Amino acid sequence: MNAPRVYLHALGLINALGGSVDSIVPALAAGVAPGMGTIHTGIGDAFVGSVTVPLNVAPPESLARYDCRNNRLLLAALAQIAPAVEAARERYGAHRIGVVLGTSTSGIEAAEAAFVYQAQAGKLPLSFDYRQVEIGTVAPFAAAALDIHGPAFTISTACTSSAKAFVSARRLLQLHLCDAVVVGGVDSLCELTVQGFASLESTSVVRSNPMSRNRCGINVGEGAAVFLMSRDEGPVVLTGVGESSDAHHISAPDPHGAGGEIALRAALADAGLAPSDIAYVNLHATATRKNDDMEAHLMARVFEGGVAASGTKPLTGHQLGAAGATELGFAWLTLARNDVALPRHLWDGEADPALPRLDLVENARYLPRATGTTGTQYVMSNSFAFGGSNVSLILGR
Repeated sequence: MNAPRVYLHALGLINALGGSVDSIVPALAAGVAPGMGTIHTGIGDAFVGSVTVPLNVAPPESLARYDCRNNRLLLAALAQIAPAVEAARERYGAHRIGVVLGTSTSGIEAAEAAFVYQAQAGKLPLSFDYRQVEIGTVAPFAAAALDIHGPAFTISTACTSSAKAFVSARRLLQLHLCDAVVVGGVDSLCELTVQGFASLESTSVVRSNPMSRNRCGINVGEGAAVFLMSRDEGPVVLTGVGESSDAHHISAPDPHGAGGEIALRAALADAGLAPSDIAYVNLHATATRKNDDMEAHLMARVFEGGVAASGTKPLTGHQLGAAGATELGFAWLTLARNDVALPRHLWDGEADPALPRLDLVENARYLPRATGTTGTQYVMSNSFAFGGSNVSLILGR
């Protein structure tokens, strides 16, 4: 018996492009991100992707001990899908709705601020609570804020965290453990992350430049992206997922991309598709030397006939635990809204001669009306992480 299909409905977004889907769509089309810029850190300047809109939504009084920037980013995204969640709660009951979220830094920024205060005042601020920092509290916090009582758990696998959340959420629905799931990811900027990547010589002091011969590293970013997923039929279906773990190195990708290729081909097989059926791929495209080298060769092997592709991190920064959900959100928008073009690949246009040439989306392009022999449009989003974690997700309309 075939597993039931699952659909992605409402989307909430906040990142360096803007504070909502309605503000992010035109900024994404224009390639203009107000939050991308230089900040000052303890070890020098860093070019990052910051959320610049006010974060006015605070946790309810019963959850005040969880109040931190990370959770306010999450609340801002959740507020955008609250009507859909409320409708699902009325239909199914709060106990039948789950939460699966990915994060990497969680509320580390709150701890950093608390330790600065402690160094000056000799004690931690009364507003600080260690639960603001704990990675595992992100999903239970969201469940409590939304007053839903199904399974709630957090996934933290670095840069694939929120991509893997979709795989787990789909499993909850296909096993009928839930009737709807809030799924996505959140991460906030903190000095630990920015300085950590700088110590690995992986950061760029200017906007990241994916797939360029001049690429020199990532821009760390922050944001949140959340969906409501259910078995209720809708325009956009999560039609294929693929996961792998090659465990090549603690921080460097397998240069041959063997694990990544397994994930991509597993997603295609899960969806019953050939590579030629995919109309667009959102690349991981961190703009580090090693990641882009691996990914370009991997894409050339899987998509021998070429496919429209772009990396969107120059417009958001690398949001780590929120990256997979955000980039799937951009892919979802191209299917869910006819007015949304394929995301642009923002770079200097100087291709690296050592890399296979990809069909990068540099000008306004839209999905074709139908792709391949299926009569359905399909898009893919790929995520790769430290430790060799690889995830590929396919959406269809």
